[in-house]
Amino acid sequence: MASLVSSPFTLPNSKVEHLSSISQKHYFLHSFLPKKTNPTFSKSPKKFQCNAIGNGLFTQTTQEVRRIVPENLKGLTTVKIVYVVLEAQYQSALTAAVQTLNKNGEFASFEVVGYLVEELRDENAYKTFCKDLEDANIFIGSLIFVEELALKVKSAVEKERDRLDAVLVFPSMPEVMRLNKLGSFSMSQLGQSKSPFFQLFKKKKSSAGFSDQMLKLVRTLPKVLKYLPSDKAQDARLYILSLQFWLGGSPDNLVNFLKMVSGSYVPALKGVKMDYSDPVLYLDSGIWHPLAPCMYDDVKEYLNWYATRRDANEKVKSSNAPVIGLVLQRSHIVTGDESHYVAVIMELEARGAKVIPIFAGGLDFSGPVERYFTDPITKKPLVNSVVSLTGFALVGGPARQDHPRAIEALMKLDVPYIVALPLVFQTTEEWLNSTLGLHPIQVALQVALPELDGGMEPIVFSGRDPRTGKSHALHKRVEQLCTRAIKWGDLKRKSKAEKKLAITVFSFPPDKGNVGTAAYLNVFASIYSVLKDLKKDGYNVEGLPETSAELIEEVIHDKEAQFSSPNLNVAYKMNVREYQKLTPYATALEENWGKAPGNLNSDGENLLVYGKQYGNVFIGVQPTFGYEGDPMRLLFSKSASPHHGFAAYYSFVEKIFKADAVLHFGTHGSLEFMPGKQVGMSDACFPDSLIGNIPNIYYYAANNPSEATIAKRRSYANTISYLTPPAENAGLYKGLKQLSELIASYQSLKDSGRGPQIVSSIISTARQCNLDKDVDLPDEGQEIDAKERDLVVGKVYSKIMEIESRLLPCGLHVIGEPPTAMEAVATLVNIAALDRAEDDISSLPSILAATVGRNIEEIFRGNDNGVLRDVELLRQITEASRGAISAFVERSTNSKGQVVDNSDKLTSLLGFGINEPWIQYLSNTQFYRADREKLRVLFQFLGECLKLIVANNEVGSLKQALEGKYVEPGPGGDPIRNPKVLPTGKNIHALDPQAIPTTAALQSAKIVVERLLERQKVDNGGKYPETVALVLWGTDNIKTYGESLAQVMWMIGVRPVSDTLGRVNRVEPVSLEELGRPRVDVVVNCSGVFRDLFINQMNLLDRGIKMVAELDEPEDQNFVRKHALEQAKTLGIDVREAATRVFSNASGSYSSNINLAVENSSWNDEKQLQDMYLSRKSFAFDCDAPGAGMMEKRKVFEMALSTADATFQNLDSSEISLTDVSHYFDSDPTNLVQNLRKDGKKPSAYIADTTTANAQVRTLSETVRLDARTKLLNPKWYEGMLSTGYEGVREIEKRLTNTVGWSATSGQVDNWVYEEANTTFIKDEEMLNRLMNTNPNSFRKLLQTFLEANGRGYWDTSEENIEKLKQLYSEVEDKIEGIDR
Repeated sequence: MASLVSSPFTLPNSKVEHLSSISQKHYFLHSFLPKKTNPTFSKSPKKFQCNAIGNGLFTQTTQEVRRIVPENLKGLTTVKIVYVVLEAQYQSALTAAVQTLNKNGEFASFEVVGYLVEELRDENAYKTFCKDLEDANIFIGSLIFVEELALKVKSAVEKERDRLDAVLVFPSMPEVMRLNKLGSFSMSQLGQSKSPFFQLFKKKKSSAGFSDQMLKLVRTLPKVLKYLPSDKAQDARLYILSLQFWLGGSPDNLVNFLKMVSGSYVPALKGVKMDYSDPVLYLDSGIWHPLAPCMYDDVKEYLNWYATRRDANEKVKSSNAPVIGLVLQRSHIVTGDESHYVAVIMELEARGAKVIPIFAGGLDFSGPVERYFTDPITKKPLVNSVVSLTGFALVGGPARQDHPRAIEALMKLDVPYIVALPLVFQTTEEWLNSTLGLHPIQVALQVALPELDGGMEPIVFSGRDPRTGKSHALHKRVEQLCTRAIKWGDLKRKSKAEKKLAITVFSFPPDKGNVGTAAYLNVFASIYSVLKDLKKDGYNVEGLPETSAELIEEVIHDKEAQFSSPNLNVAYKMNVREYQKLTPYATALEENWGKAPGNLNSDGENLLVYGKQYGNVFIGVQPTFGYEGDPMRLLFSKSASPHHGFAAYYSFVEKIFKADAVLHFGTHGSLEFMPGKQVGMSDACFPDSLIGNIPNIYYYAANNPSEATIAKRRSYANTISYLTPPAENAGLYKGLKQLSELIASYQSLKDSGRGPQIVSSIISTARQCNLDKDVDLPDEGQEIDAKERDLVVGKVYSKIMEIESRLLPCGLHVIGEPPTAMEAVATLVNIAALDRAEDDISSLPSILAATVGRNIEEIFRGNDNGVLRDVELLRQITEASRGAISAFVERSTNSKGQVVDNSDKLTSLLGFGINEPWIQYLSNTQFYRADREKLRVLFQFLGECLKLIVANNEVGSLKQALEGKYVEPGPGGDPIRNPKVLPTGKNIHALDPQAIPTTAALQSAKIVVERLLERQKVDNGGKYPETVALVLWGTDNIKTYGESLAQVMWMIGVRPVSDTLGRVNRVEPVSLEELGRPRVDVVVNCSGVFRDLFINQMNLLDRGIKMVAELDEPEDQNFVRKHALEQAKTLGIDVREAATRVFSNASGSYSSNINLAVENSSWNDEKQLQDMYLSRKSFAFDCDAPGAGMMEKRKVFEMALSTADATFQNLDSSEISLTDVSHYFDSDPTNLVQNLRKDGKKPSAYIADTTTANAQVRTLSETVRLDARTKLLNPKWYEGMLSTGYEGVREIEKRLTNTVGWSATSGQVDNWVYEEANTTFIKDEEMLNRLMNTNPNSFRKLLQTFLEANGRGYWDTSEENIEKLKQLYSEVEDKIEGIDR
């Protein structure tokens, strides 16, 4: 590989030969190589398959390219300088400065060597660094913000600090800043001293402000300090001058900088007079254009110069040209490393756009953005869209960020905000060869943080030369970035009537009954509501039918078809020649799918695009993955490329329909899950090729920030959140309702003679309701005493209250229709049930419990143990909470049920102690003495939440995006835990990945882990489990701020340690004494989404597990070590490798595909499903070679799983449970572990449920039963679904299919669940006809699923039931053909 580095990547300074990116597929190689290639290279494309080269780290560059050793010594003193920087832009300027000094060679000769912070991960590089420091005179460091590397720098420099002549550290982490010393000037007191200089560093949170204050200080201090006599002041002055020289980073400034520091502080040069000039100061912020005569700090002057340019064509100067604002990093401009900026400016101008490129020297761009992008007089924006080429957050760069300030500036500007990425830690070639794409630290700093500002489209636009360290443009990427920026800008400039919108709906699994699938969303009713609104607003939506039901008909049924047609409406037929012309990457799909047109979305000659056009709006159906029904393809560990039909769909949308924007409707499609790099894609990654240049707007469920983030990063989506349907309590029905009545009569009559009789009715009714699996019931007719009677009743009561109070989303959400105030009551009750210590808000149950002298946690424990008194008290508390909150909501709404948005009404409520509605309600209960002050604080908070729940901005935000405006960002997650998720209609983001797990998450995790281990001890004869196999999900960890991540840490006994900036990048072991139990081994299966979002955390876990495996502890106290030693011996590898426990899919692949196999019935037996799991999920992350990406380690994976005593997953929010989505069973290894274990014993399977304040650990089968009772078999739930029509039938069918999935992966579904479902949906004639008429395709799938459950041995039932199902199946087949005919 080394031979490659020299030839194609050196860039002549005169003219940048633009490079484009390449792929690992050789058909693309020609697009990136400059014309004169190295012949050996072009002949062997195979070389590109390698993933990580050399040391397995992210970068293979070394300090040697930055080492200069002077040649002519002339007996001069040699001054040796060692520097460490974050990015390489200082390399060329420093090199030039040192060469100039050595050429003139008057006073001294200079030896210099430089390191990029990232290179210090490599042990050899670090050793060389320490050795270089041993004979160095001067050390310089800048922007060292990565904790583990900062600590390495600190420990190396500390050893030599006293001996070094000067140590200069420019803005970095405080630990490194404390190393500064210049004569008597030092910062060792940093953060403690009273002096104004140190006060700067203590400013809370606003480090952006810090860098600005520092710049002001840098401006004024030298002038003041000049007149102070003491040496101290002179040393401080020289430090400030050094900083000025450094920030002015041109070769001339650096020459004077080195002269000044060596002349003043190197003892051997003490008597030598070295003259140096003052720093040449550049503007701190301003406007820079490569062809302009100077930098401007007035936008009007810049625009005047622009209008008189001779070199620019008239199109660019015209007042109609699109205007793009660019945000640049000043250090790249002053050090002369700006060729990548020039390329972007030239490309935009070549495409007819005017450019305003601004820069700032500090880390706060919010001021310059307001100053230079807004017209000073009219205050209107001068730009149509903004592209930041720095990659950093708008305020605060790599240090601490101030997102609210950034959002405020961007909302004022109100244009789309794109944050593109220069490669920082890798060279171009390393990025191209990496399956991960961008370096994880760069993802955390330059992708995750800008997203919190509302930044989108993380497109890599420039690379780095490994030898000179200079940036160079990647030409194809620059073209795409510029085209997309102009297209977003065009949305602001075009009239509504001429804008074209392509609405894309999904169909999972592919079947006519499934068109328009999206989580919690009534898709067609939503599209209809959105289109009506757009039409009213002036968009051309010609021929829109009268109702949403007709809209479904028109999209789904091909009216022209003469006979039974499985087809949807065909909007366009694309012949093969046209397809190949419009789709440049078509040949890349042939490896997986053969020649076009193939047999998916094609009629044998043409590729078919399904959908329907209304005026300027096209509603299209996104094709599916294409391999759902092919068991062989499902087994491949790497997912297949998109098929020709999929590519044709996006080519049609962009190039034939010519959409101005595409709107993906609902959570979620398959575009963003196509193969390619995880983040920072090249033009050979499929999501990038498919979306092309179309602005992508994507409606995503507010509670799914993780997959929304994948859509942002991999399909460049502007994600807009929608609400999940309002939650209700599951309530009781049929036998369960009868039970609650029996229990009520037992409580009033238990002391009369009728007690025993009622208890025996309770026992037999509980048996009929199949509660005997959940509660230990005595045999019928068995004599039991009064105390035991209370206990039996208490346990049954506790179980049915658990069912009654379970929250479920009822029905499906329609975009733009917020819940009414009364529908929000159940959500508010649950918001009120959580303590919020950080805001000093007590939970309502704890306030009420305190009034009767009890602690709510005790009541929870008593309730869980079936103590009748506590079960009853908890029910009363729950009822009082609901009543008080309903009373409050009633008083804050008008007669139409809308929340009155006048704060007066709320204030008046909060003003009269006695009349507050909640006080009035509670005054008639036993809780009348509740603490009024605490209640007032809580209800004030609930009042805010209520306004947010009923606010409606989902359509409003879509219109903003379509008009080329800025959509306000907001966190995704669970509105109950984090009401900041509301109101919906925000551009969803995840969180700063380095912020988790939080301290609170660790606390919650400890409780769950202890309960899990206790539960397993009870079920396992008092023994601790040796290994737990568990799953980490992206969304769960965002919602809970890393609870499940912290659970893994607590099982193995390590705790996270945060650095001075509050980021978690290290773990340390907890002693066995503190842990009080053995360390439990884990096998961690990370979802593909978790792997993409939290690769730093995978690194953390892997480091923690390996650290624990190497501890010198007895094996019976450290199961991680015990198993690692056994596995190392068996496999003949070292203990570190044997302790590999963090697994996921191969990069760019997602899920084990078991879900696809189950949904499409494309599997033969359970063994086949287990093979899919093993082949797709056995890719390990290795903290010792993090740059290598995911490596297949199937043997270690199988051996680790074979020790598992328990499998474990988390449920963290009420709207998603085990049978709502297929992800949960897709990741469940219960039956697989049984097959891998030597003793063939089935592991216990547990589910932790933290959806309420009373966290529970249940067995998997208990949770499946609870789910069936509260959803599938609950009239409240299925009637709510059926009220939405066509989509509702599909939702019912989906729950049954997912139940079969659990039977297949775990065998934990009871027979009665299928039997009751059959009674509910098939035996009831009226229900059966409703299902059949509303959505015959989904009803057919429901019948098929029942028959499959029986055929596979999961459901044992009567012959006549099966006969009836078969007969219905053939009836519905005929009906479907009849309908289509």
